[in-house]
Amino acid sequence: MQKRRVSGFTLVELLIVIVIIGLLGSLVAPEMFSKVGSSKQSTAKAQMQMFETSLDTYYLDVGTYPQSLNELWRSDKDGWDGPYVRKELPNDPWGNAYQLEVPGPNGMQYRIRSLGRDGQPGGEGEDADIEVGR
Repeated sequence: MQKRRVSGFTLVELLIVIVIIGLLGSLVAPEMFSKVGSSKQSTAKAQMQMFETSLDTYYLDVGTYPQSLNELWRSDKDGWDGPYVRKELPNDPWGNAYQLEVPGPNGMQYRIRSLGRDGQPGGEGEDADIEVGR
């Protein structure tokens, strides 16, 4: 009678592999999650720069800047030839509405702003305000 040999991994081998994967994950995961925050900030800035182009086109057609970003999508102003954005305005990457100030501070014609992750003025890192304007 021949003994049948069973192949496979032992429990100790499996535990060692799980520990190694856990250690690698603990080293790599924080670095990857920090990239998520910076990519959201980059996305917000890119969207706001797209709004700037739309605002300038609106200004050329109407003669003034809108009081709300929603007027880029729908308006009854004379000269309006929109919509100036492809679809309804998105929220910022953290789910908050972008803010438009016309006129902007310090003599700016307008300012578009996202309040960051915390939705409050000021802050640092992901909570910092992101703004563009002319």
